[in-house]
Amino acid sequence: MMEKKVFNTDKLLKPKAPFSQAILAGEFLFLSGQGPLDVSTGQPVRGDVQTQARKTLENMKTLLEEAGSSLHDVLKVTIFLVDMNHYGAVNEVYSQFFKTDPPARTCVQVSRLPGDILVEIDAIALLHK
Repeated sequence: MMEKKVFNTDKLLKPKAPFSQAILAGEFLFLSGQGPLDVSTGQPVRGDVQTQARKTLENMKTLLEEAGSSLHDVLKVTIFLVDMNHYGAVNEVYSQFFKTDPPARTCVQVSRLPGDILVEIDAIALLHK
């Protein structure tokens, strides 16, 4: 039977809601949705969607690496946007993080995200053993 282990890192903000930053299970890492949060201020990074997407993906990269994975090991991503008109702008930033062999992906528009951020991204990745 596969064992579930909670993973949190001090390099990102601790969730204020009842969830973990990530869950380790077997060879997989399940990341909770990441947003453009600045760990030094505890506040969301404001600015355009590209600025927010970049910070979100940087946070995701940090969480992956702290847990023993990497962007290269990401299998599946879900992007949540408050405005689907931002799709192209987010793709420009996203392609800088996933340059080759990008993961499977879903992108959906939502009516609102916590902290009134413009983008949130979650992921499933392989763990290094």
